Amino acid sequence: MSSPRPTVAVRSAPTADLSATELDRLREFLDTAFGGEFGDDDWSHALGGVHVLATVDGEFAGHAAVVVRQLIAGGRTLRTGYVEAVATAAPMRRRGVGAAVMAETERLVRGGFELGALAASEDGARLYTARGWLPWAGSLAALTPDGVVATPDEVVFVLPTPATPAPLDPAVRLVSDWRRGDLW
Repeated sequence: MSSPRPTVAVRSAPTADLSATELDRLREFLDTAFGGEFGDDDWSHALGGVHVLATVDGEFAGHAAVVVRQLIAGGRTLRTGYVEAVATAAPMRRRGVGAAVMAETERLVRGGFELGALAASEDGARLYTARGWLPWAGSLAALTPDGVVATPDEVVFVLPTPATPAPLDPAVRLVSDWRRGDLW
């Protein structure tokens, strides 16, 4: 018998609107949700955009951040809502929290960007596929101080938006902008 679905409260807030205490609690939540594998660069990547925060009984239950990135698809630069730090508290997994977080995340992406994108784990890929995100079929690369470098081990999903230029060919190379840490 599965657990009943919790009552999930979801809100969006820019990083600038979160207090120091909220940011400390959020970092602790993400450290726990990622099993201690959420480093300083990962934290940095999640800041500066809009956070989607899910709570159950006042405690963090889920999170995603939408940050601005520039991706290049086949020579066309796209203003991209890049989704970072997607996490659900272990006891809340498969109980609707992730879906609630992603619904708000997708609303933000569709409302303000030419494309949505994210790098996915194997577990996350199932959720994103079920929600209509498309795996990028073409090769992947990243701009670096040493030039464009192939990133063949990455799994990237995209979400077309009403502002996605047509035609967008998912078979061409997709190149991310430069940043410290994980490039995708």
